[in-house]
Amino acid sequence: MNCPYCQTPLRADAAECPACRVTFPRASSLLGALPLLHPVVSDTSRLMRSKETTRIRKRIERLQVRFPQVVVQVVLHAFPHTHPIGLYAFWIFNGGIIAGHASRGRNNHAILLLVDPDRGESSLMPGYGLEPFLRPGTLEHLLELASPAWVQSRWSEGILRVLEGLDQLLESVATPMSDLAEGDGNY
Repeated sequence: MNCPYCQTPLRADAAECPACRVTFPRASSLLGALPLLHPVVSDTSRLMRSKETTRIRKRIERLQVRFPQVVVQVVLHAFPHTHPIGLYAFWIFNGGIIAGHASRGRNNHAILLLVDPDRGESSLMPGYGLEPFLRPGTLEHLLELASPAWVQSRWSEGILRVLEGLDQLLESVATPMSDLAEGDGNY
């Protein structure tokens, strides 16, 4: 895990970034009130048609049927250029309580896909419970897969590419985890 502001490597249990001292309360006081978000898919920029949003919702539903512990939130929103996209993702992920109040720390299996169409940037943030299995390089690769569509303002197509890749990624980490749970002794 890296600091969402300065990218300094952090331990999952760090109270604040040792380099820049960012915390969620500090980020909140800096960034202000969270934008009003719709559950599952929130397109505050209104760049997608209703049909596209419905298609994304249905894809997320299928993913969540396969992985019921996972909660996915997609946000398409334009942010000021004053701070890194990772800080906005951290702020929305924690302030939006995507996984619910009971799912904190290692029980948080939420995933936030944040796309800023004005900046041409995106972020994919997993909860602490998924972070050990979903490496940053792999998540960046998923965003790169969507980039050609997003460059052409095909927002839903890019989001669906990320969701498809995420489904495959979750499948690849779920199989070894279920083998361990069955007690095959391979650690």
